[in-house]
Amino acid sequence: MDPIKAVLVFLATLFFVMAPLLSGGFGGFTPAQFPIPQDHPPVQPAGYAFAIWGPIYLGLIVSAGYGLFACARDGAWEATRLPLILSLGPGAAWIGVAQLSPIWATVLIWWMLACALVALARCPHRDRWLLQAPLAVYAGWLTAAAWVSVGLIGAGYGLGLDETGWAILSLAGALGTGSAMQRRLRRAPEYGAAITWALIGVVVANLGANLPVAALAAVGALLIGSLALRFIQTAPAE
Repeated sequence: MDPIKAVLVFLATLFFVMAPLLSGGFGGFTPAQFPIPQDHPPVQPAGYAFAIWGPIYLGLIVSAGYGLFACARDGAWEATRLPLILSLGPGAAWIGVAQLSPIWATVLIWWMLACALVALARCPHRDRWLLQAPLAVYAGWLTAAAWVSVGLIGAGYGLGLDETGWAILSLAGALGTGSAMQRRLRRAPEYGAAITWALIGVVVANLGANLPVAALAAVGALLIGSLALRFIQTAPAE
């Protein structure tokens, strides 16, 4: 089997991980990027929640390195590679796109999510910690981030609802997507764990400020978290 895709996954991952260093990082959309400034959007998790990118970057680079040097000709790993390349390759440009256009950044993050979910669904039952788990955390966080982007665009452009309305709609979308995919991905509880982390961040960001959003995020965290815990017992031990 030609190892070229393993090389491309490694290169795409490398560029993806280096993107924050090359672009100066991303601290969120600025209020001025929207017609209706989003100073403290209720749909967005508290700042500490974004620290999950550290484990995501580490997990992806370890996975890509192992995949290249130990599993380059492995057919089971090969099935995940094309969608992963299509997620991480364009994803390396996401920060730059986000600095220019929240709308195109939203389109791009949904593309990244779709490809990441395909890659995750194709993961083999073995090599859980070196392939499935890193992809699951990455895809889980992207699920939450994609819906946060929807909420920011909707509120920032005044599309029918106010900030609270868009936050509630986006949280409902994240909950629906997350629960459906977690049931589909039964053996990847790390996916639900990443979404739960994001939802807890929304709770923290809205405590004392927006009770309806905090309450819905808390309910969502309990539901997705319990679903992920339920499937831990069915996940492969390897």
